[in-house]
Amino acid sequence: MKQAKITAQHTHAHTHTAPAEPLTGIPLFKPQVAPAHLIRSRKAPFSATGSREPTLLLPTMDGTDVEQVTLALLDAANDKDPEVQEQVRKSMLTLGKQQPDRVLAMCQDYLLKHPKLVVGHRVVILQTIELIASCRIEEISSLRIKNIISLASDEMTRSKEVIPDWQQAASNILVAVGNKHINEIMEEILNKFQPGILPHFFVVQTLANLSDSNVYGMVPFLNAILGTMLPMLSMAKQDNMKWVFSSALCHFSDSILEYLANLDKAPDPTVRKDTFSSEIYAAFEILFNNWLQSRESKLRLTVAEAVGSMSHLLASDKLEEQLPKLIPAILSLYKKNNEHYIISKSLSQVLDASVNMGSRVLETQLDSLLFALHQQVSAPTDYNNPPTVKNHNEVLRSFSLLANSFPDRMVMFVLQKLENSNERSRMGSLAVVRHLINSTTSTMESKKLLILASIRHPMADHSNKVKKRVVQVISAMAHHGYLELEGGELLVRFIVQHCALPDTYQRGERPTDPEEVTNESLRMMCDNTLHLLTTTVGRLADVLWPKLLFYLTPSQYSNATTPLCKSLIVLGNKKKTNQEPSFNIDFTQEVNLPSPQTLMIRLLVNAAFPLSSRGHGAPSLSLLQILSVNIHPNTEILWDKEIPPLLSTLEETTAQSLDKKQWNEQLLKFLSKTLVTIDDDKWVCQLAAETTRYISTYNNALEEKSFLYQCIGVTLQQCFNKELVKKQLQEVLLTARHNDAVEREGVAMGVGLCANSHLEGTLAKLDEFGKSDAFKKSPSIFNLLKDRNDVEVEKVKSTLILCYGQVALNAPPEKILNRIDQDILRCISKHFNTKVLGIKVETKDLTMKLSLIQSVGLIAKAISVCVKKQGYVFSRKQELIGVMLDFIKAEPADSLRTPVRHLVMTTCSNLIPLDPALSENESFDLLKICVNSVFSLPPETQTPEKIKEEEVLDPKKRKALHRDTLTALQELLKSVLAKDPTPDGLQNVFKHIESWLSSGQDHERERAVTATAQILSYYLENLTVKNMVSFHNLGALLGRLSPRCSDPHPAVRTAAIECIYTLLYIQLRYEGFSLDYKDEAVDSLLPLRDKLENPDHSVLYKTCSDLTKVMSKRLPQEQLTTLVFMLFEGLVDSQTNCCRASSVVLNTLLKNRGGGLQDLVPEMLEVLHVRLQSVTDEQVRVAVGQTVLILASQHLQTVINTLVNQPLPFDSWTSEMWMALGADPIVANQIIEMVMEKFLIMAPYVDRKGSMIRGGMTKVATNQPLAMTCGLKELLLNGQSQEPAVSQFPQLFACLIVRLGASVGVSAPKDNNVKNVASFHVAGVAADALRILLARAQLDDVMKRLDEDNAWDAMREQNTHVPGITLLARAMAKHAGPRLPSIVECLCPSLNNIYECQRITVTAFFSELLNHHVVTELMLIDVLMNNMMERISDSCCTVRMLAVRGLGNIAVGSPEKVNKYAKELLAAMSSGMEEKDDPGKLITLEAMSGLSKVLLYLDKNNVQLLVVYIFMKIKPFLESENDEIRCASILLMGNLSKFGSGEQVFKDQIHNVLVSLLLHLVDPNPQVVKACKYAMRVCAPVVGSEKITTMFQNHLHDDKSLHYGEFINDLTKYLIEDFAGMLNFYHISVIQFFKSNWSEVRAGAAMFIGFLLVNLPEEHFSHLNMGTITKGLVMLLQDPDPVVRAKAAEAMGHFL
Repeated sequence: MKQAKITAQHTHAHTHTAPAEPLTGIPLFKPQVAPAHLIRSRKAPFSATGSREPTLLLPTMDGTDVEQVTLALLDAANDKDPEVQEQVRKSMLTLGKQQPDRVLAMCQDYLLKHPKLVVGHRVVILQTIELIASCRIEEISSLRIKNIISLASDEMTRSKEVIPDWQQAASNILVAVGNKHINEIMEEILNKFQPGILPHFFVVQTLANLSDSNVYGMVPFLNAILGTMLPMLSMAKQDNMKWVFSSALCHFSDSILEYLANLDKAPDPTVRKDTFSSEIYAAFEILFNNWLQSRESKLRLTVAEAVGSMSHLLASDKLEEQLPKLIPAILSLYKKNNEHYIISKSLSQVLDASVNMGSRVLETQLDSLLFALHQQVSAPTDYNNPPTVKNHNEVLRSFSLLANSFPDRMVMFVLQKLENSNERSRMGSLAVVRHLINSTTSTMESKKLLILASIRHPMADHSNKVKKRVVQVISAMAHHGYLELEGGELLVRFIVQHCALPDTYQRGERPTDPEEVTNESLRMMCDNTLHLLTTTVGRLADVLWPKLLFYLTPSQYSNATTPLCKSLIVLGNKKKTNQEPSFNIDFTQEVNLPSPQTLMIRLLVNAAFPLSSRGHGAPSLSLLQILSVNIHPNTEILWDKEIPPLLSTLEETTAQSLDKKQWNEQLLKFLSKTLVTIDDDKWVCQLAAETTRYISTYNNALEEKSFLYQCIGVTLQQCFNKELVKKQLQEVLLTARHNDAVEREGVAMGVGLCANSHLEGTLAKLDEFGKSDAFKKSPSIFNLLKDRNDVEVEKVKSTLILCYGQVALNAPPEKILNRIDQDILRCISKHFNTKVLGIKVETKDLTMKLSLIQSVGLIAKAISVCVKKQGYVFSRKQELIGVMLDFIKAEPADSLRTPVRHLVMTTCSNLIPLDPALSENESFDLLKICVNSVFSLPPETQTPEKIKEEEVLDPKKRKALHRDTLTALQELLKSVLAKDPTPDGLQNVFKHIESWLSSGQDHERERAVTATAQILSYYLENLTVKNMVSFHNLGALLGRLSPRCSDPHPAVRTAAIECIYTLLYIQLRYEGFSLDYKDEAVDSLLPLRDKLENPDHSVLYKTCSDLTKVMSKRLPQEQLTTLVFMLFEGLVDSQTNCCRASSVVLNTLLKNRGGGLQDLVPEMLEVLHVRLQSVTDEQVRVAVGQTVLILASQHLQTVINTLVNQPLPFDSWTSEMWMALGADPIVANQIIEMVMEKFLIMAPYVDRKGSMIRGGMTKVATNQPLAMTCGLKELLLNGQSQEPAVSQFPQLFACLIVRLGASVGVSAPKDNNVKNVASFHVAGVAADALRILLARAQLDDVMKRLDEDNAWDAMREQNTHVPGITLLARAMAKHAGPRLPSIVECLCPSLNNIYECQRITVTAFFSELLNHHVVTELMLIDVLMNNMMERISDSCCTVRMLAVRGLGNIAVGSPEKVNKYAKELLAAMSSGMEEKDDPGKLITLEAMSGLSKVLLYLDKNNVQLLVVYIFMKIKPFLESENDEIRCASILLMGNLSKFGSGEQVFKDQIHNVLVSLLLHLVDPNPQVVKACKYAMRVCAPVVGSEKITTMFQNHLHDDKSLHYGEFINDLTKYLIEDFAGMLNFYHISVIQFFKSNWSEVRAGAAMFIGFLLVNLPEEHFSHLNMGTITKGLVMLLQDPDPVVRAKAAEAMGHFL
């Protein structure tokens, strides 16, 4: 379908206008371009993308109509809605484009006849004239052009006052016409531009704009214009006249310069600059000497701009003469005005002109120029404010111009300015330096060293903003060869220094000042600069390599390591690949470089902390690989093999996944291999010495320092010079900062590693150091150890104690055992215990305690390694364990602040395996102290109270401390169990944990059960079964642990399952199964672990039950009793969940194994009975209730009578009892029958008088049926009730749906037997019961459908009950067809029920069934149809409506049966359409919808005679206010169409309503639109036009959106083509809709008329009553809805 378009191509020149602020009483306004709204077209709703531009001129119609329309549009041109205004304009433009002369004449006429029109209105009309003139200038007659020029000129100058919008619009017309008819325009304008008379403001403005838009046309006139203008300048007294003259002179100068620059295209190539020089000079003098001093800033700026443009046209001598005055004058403007851009632009034009003509005077102005320009370049530049950016660029341009003429003075000036420490001044100077380096390269060549020297001042500046500029300058210098010069290395250092900046802000913080340059952004800039210098400036390679290596070792540059390494890698790779000799570094020649040893160790320590300093690990290793030959020639092959795997490891590593210990071990191994490969003792010794010297640089990074100590240890292992080893050890022990724990540990590890190769020497050195002055308070040592006090001496001792432990661990096993007692423990003990007057005093120092504990543990480890090879009795074992336990006892019980507990337990674990073994009492004490000390700790999440000066641990460290402490306890328990791995041994350990299992604290239970899981798992792994031993404590352990499987704390549950799993495998092993035997039942416990993560009770319940089945399978009979009685205890556990678990385990166990406990049954029942009264938990009650079910199977009637008489609504206990009764199918079946029988004979409700306030009658439910509904609902909730529910499904379904119908709108009874009536929903209970029944019958699809549709909520409430029942019937028909016959049979009797509500429910159900074919398949159709026919005359209105609906539904469900019932259906529907007692027209609506459906299938002969009759009945409903009725009547009309094809009468009827249908395609209701599309598609063949038929069928699809404008446009063409004779009828029909209630339809009607006009050939105009159309559209142009007004205006655009 063609698109219709309105084009508004508008080639509109820039127009300049005056400033808007008042000057001296007369307003001026700013330069501006044509208002955007004149150019942009807006789409209104339903627009056919405007109207198209026809290729032929359209036939005209009666002139008066066109005039009326144009007049109406001109009247509406000032509509208050902008979109309507836009459309009016478009239409006037459309009319104007087609008939420019005629429309322009009317516009002109309108303006002349309405001299007092408001300015806004005049402006719109003038703008329209301008648009028409712009795009149709070629076609407008010369007479009309003259008239327009004269009109515009008159409008522009009529008011002597300046009225900007109006006069600008008139001026724009002249400019538009002037693009083609410049001579005529000039003739008119020059009439108003007479010598000796001051012209109108806008006359001058127009000349200025013309010179802009038509350069070649205007320049030839300029000499004359200037001649006339010059005398006027002195007459201009008002500022706004001065402004407009200045602006004009600026434009004239620009135009002349453009003309001269493009002489090849110019009409008169003989024009020269000097043609204008004298006039321009004369004007220049007035502007410069008089006007530039004005008080009005806007005027001053415009004069300055003009002077700048004029300077190029002045004769050289005149310019030279003026410069001494001109430059100071322009510079002085900076102080008087805020808008500096124009001044700078003017200045740069003057400088450009001066430089071009080689001015000599310019030099005299240089100082003041540079001063002023520097001030400007130092002003802040705001990138959100473009003028400040433009100003900055203009100023830099001026600097370039001056630099080329006066290079020396310029450079000296800028470099002096760099010394000024003012931030802004410095930033400005740096900007200039950078600009000059980049833009005047040749001029700057000789100044390089000078600039290099001067840049040092700003480099020392503290401001990041200045530094940022410095970096930019350095970058520019690098690209122009400055960095290779002497002093260039300082610039490199500056960049590196700033690559190492720390962060300004912590994570997540943001700078408050948007201008601020943060350390982060400056650092990133330097990173990028360093990278660029490395990669893009090739000649810098030798400046950077190897000098950058210097920056790798000083700690102040550590944050720059990553970018440095990356640059060095690039440089090194390049040199290595190109085999450049400079790749090999001579470290002796290079003065400042670190030695290869220092370099290697620095990079290795970096690698140990790969994520520090912005991730320096990987770059450090990569650099190390490249430097291999330079570090030592022997390393290359080894490193090429070893380093890449290390890098791969780092690539996959995150902060979370990095295993620090393992990574450090890999690096130490790498170091060791490297030293072996280097195989050069002198080099290794130097490495050891330098590394030791290098230690102090890490004083602020203790973790790194600790690793460095380990590197020293590994290095010393490879040193064969024993003296050097001792010397380095002495150095390490002496200089270490013993106060810090991390450092102490590092020193100890280093010393330990050294002992691996030098055991004797290391022990000797430790002994010697222990006896040295460090431990005496003599003055000499004070100097050595910097005034150590007592505390520090303790710390030094701590270091030594740790050293001994590490020595024991690392020394060769074959050498260490005979040293332990004598050398190591003796020395440790000596340092730990001090003697005062010969009495041993134990230290209180925590550090020493911790060191001692760790050391003893390390020694125990060392012994246990050696013991494997040789026997050894550790005589001091008990003594040491005693010391350790004293440490634990001394710890505060309520908090965990130190690692004492976990270190003691780790040490004890290491000691226990050593001989001699502990006695039973020692073992008991050890376990009791340790278990109670750990389990009683508060949870790790609890923040401990602060004690005195102690610092509080941060949460991360606290968490780690807790974790380590618990792990240590578990290891301790295992090592005790390892000494006696028997059931008794297990019991000895478990008895310490047992009481904690049922603690009230989650964290205590979790610790206990986790520890149990660990020891059981260990027991199983290490179990060896001896004969005659049984696992006698299995029952007791299971009884204690199984309730924990349902603990409220998830971690406890999971661990408990693991315990039981392990216990059962232990039992299997005792039964003789092999270690690798897998038991299916026991293995099924593992998946239960995941289920236990779900806290849902039903899941836990099921899991416990499964668990018990497995236990009962595997449990020996003799252990059963113990287990059962343990579980009774479990019913009163501190955790409710565990009580539940106990009950579940109990029931399941009794079900499976109760047969063997006959003798115990009485006792068990008694216990249960007692428990039931005291158990508060619902689920435990249920479990116990199930046990009671047996009662009901013996005394059903009694149990039911009792339960029915419980108060309503039932409390949870009663409900549980009912539910329990469903567990036995036989019992359940008897109950269901009893309930259905009662429902039949008992009244569902009684009518009672309403309250005093409400009055009327209310329905109140009767007690017994209500109680039975409740009971039935609960019973059905039991899954076991499925069998009886299914077997009685049809009866029960029918019974409940009827019960539901009788419960809707019924309130609960108010008597003693009913509590809180308000919350008791009578119908809700029945609906719930029905829902549960469907679930029991496994009608999942029905349930799913009903849940999706929210049908249950609908069924419960009175106002939505029928739709709810309909949804139920639909779901049953679709997903439960086979069940329907018996349901229908059960429901039929209820249709004659005395209760209206029950009849409604059943009729609604049946009515929907007829919608589905399944009822025919099941041969139910006759039954249902007969029932519906009977209901047609029901006394209840709703029942009648539902019956009509049901009859209509047969057409959907069983269309093939329609003709069988044709007569009855038509009769029923016809009477339905005439129904009188029909509030809300519901029956009428159903009858129309039903007839619509039925018609699709009726034979012609059944309907033929009724067609017109039905049509007549429908027609009034087409414009009904009710959306549904409108929709139904349109659909019905569509469905009637097939009976009318070929019938002239019917065709007439269709044409009768066609307009209505077309216009309702934009109906506000989407359903009506859909119905219209359908009706028109099916009626299409009857219309009698092939094109229209095809069009309707192609475009009117429900799912496709319709472009209404295009559609109507094409349709009108076909109507004109095929039904020309009916056009009169059509347009009269459409005009009637001008008064429609719906604004969308009124707008559609206007469009319809518009397109009818646009497509109508001349010969058919006689068919239309143009007067009526015109009147109608003029009326619509005043419609309250803007969319309608816009469409009316659009239609008027087609009046041609």
